[in-house]
This record gives sequence, C-alpha cells and structure tokens, in this order.
Amino acid sequence: MAGGQERILRRRIRTVQSTRKITKAMELIAASRIVRAQTRIVANRPFREGMERVLRVTAAADPVAAAKLLGTPASVRHVGILAIAGDRGLAGSYNTGVLRATERLVAEHKAAGTEVTLWSVGKKAPAYFRYRGIETAGSFVGFADRPEFADARRVAAVVGAPFLAGEIDLVQLVSTRFISAGTQLVERLQLLPLPLPEGVEGEGGGEEGRLEGYTEFEPEPERLLGGLAPRALEAEIFAALLEGAASFFTAQQRAMAAATDNADELVRTLTRVMNRARQDAITTEIMEIVGGAEALRQAKEA
Repeated sequence: MAGGQERILRRRIRTVQSTRKITKAMELIAASRIVRAQTRIVANRPFREGMERVLRVTAAADPVAAAKLLGTPASVRHVGILAIAGDRGLAGSYNTGVLRATERLVAEHKAAGTEVTLWSVGKKAPAYFRYRGIETAGSFVGFADRPEFADARRVAAVVGAPFLAGEIDLVQLVSTRFISAGTQLVERLQLLPLPLPEGVEGEGGGEEGRLEGYTEFEPEPERLLGGLAPRALEAEIFAALLEGAASFFTAQQRAMAAATDNADELVRTLTRVMNRARQDAITTEIMEIVGGAEALRQAKEA
C-alpha cells in the first residue's frame, strides 16, 4: 500500500513540474511582450496628442459645427457600446473585469429605457455575452494582443457608421487603461460624440476657446471637422487597443507568476508527503524484520 501511494505521489509531482514549465514559459513570454506593448503606447502618444491639438484648434474656429460632432448629446435614446477584451485567457481578472463592467453598463441603460447596441473585441467576449443572453451586433477577433492601426480603422468604421447616420446618439467604450506595470483600471469612455477638447467650451467659444493669432483653414472648419472626426475616432480606438494589449500581458505575467509559485509550493508539499510515506514504509519493514527475528529467537530458546 505504501509503495503504491509513493508511486501516485511521484506521478503527481511530475505532472505539477510539467505544468510549472508551461506557466514559467508563459510568464517569461508575457514579460517580454509587456515592454513591446509599452513602447507602442509611447510611440502612439504624439500622434494622439497631435490629433487632439488639431481638433481643438479647428473646433475653436467653428463652435457651431463642432457642436454636431463634439460634446455631450442633450438626449440619449440609443447607445452603442464597444467592449475591448482579450482573445485568450489565463490572464487573471483582465477579461472578466471588462466584461462585467460592460454587463453592468448595458443593464444601466436598459433600466433607463435606452436602447443598446453592443460590439466587442476579443474572442472571450461573444461567449460571455451569449451565455448571459446579451445580444451583440458584431465582434472583432484575432488582433487583441497585437493590434494594428488597420484593425482600429475597421472597428471605427463599424462603430461610427450608425452614429453618423443618426441611428445612435452616444457611443461608449469599456476597456482597460494601462497606467503602469502595477496598475490597470477598467474605465468607461465616451467615443462619440468626441469628447470636447480642453480649451473648447462649445457654442460661443469663451476666452479659452478663442484662437490666438491667425489660422487659415483649407477647407473650411466645418468640412475639416467632418474629416477629422473619423480619424480622431480611429486614434482613440487604436490607443485603447494598445493599452488593452499591454494590460493583458501584464495581467497574464502576474497570473503565470502566481501559478508558478503555487506549483513550486505544491511540489514541496507533495515531496514532504512522499518522504513521510517512504519513511513510514521503511519503519514498517524494519518493525516486521525485528518482529520476525524476535519470534525466531524465542522459538529457538523454547
């Protein structure tokens, strides 16, 4: 019986050690990709800031036209929601954090009597919403961990079309914001109408919204805003995809590091149990030998 238990424990230890090799490899891969994802976020920041600066100047030149694409709608009857999750699991609470926040947002809008259209990014999202009876208008998969600008453009085209057609009054984004390697936050953002840039106060402008010096626009600001708005939407979605990818790899690295530590602890525990079982078996065998020798000695004396 003791020998059989020892074999079972040895088999379990080998299994845990094999799993540990996988989790350790995934931890190292995720750690290497975090740096690359952070680099892409930093590289994209000048373009995003430049787009916001051009949008701010153009909107300040024609606040009336800007009011159609920027700001907050007075009444909301139909909301579009874009949820950015991951294509893979084994990343701790990364996917569930975004998906649960989206589910709560959908419930809030439906409780207020607002119609909701939902889009998702990542393979984990459709199954989650389907299981909970939430219908999705479309899903994008296959690029959540390595997004390109073309992917953001494709998502923006689908999300922006109903808004430009007047079918949707407000488009919101639920994604994970990458703050640092130790901090990632699930947040809700307004995508459309585009958030009013700092320094623009809507119709009438204001002291901060007035242009300093002379700026010549070609074409006129209203047409220019019509062309800038889709580009600004693509820039916002691309930035959210990049931060989501960095957050995914960070969460995966932490999850795999914890799994590796747990595997090490389990191996130590099983090794102690196996050694104890082996010692018990050896002690039992010694006691049997001593008992047999004592019985033979007594039989000889008799």
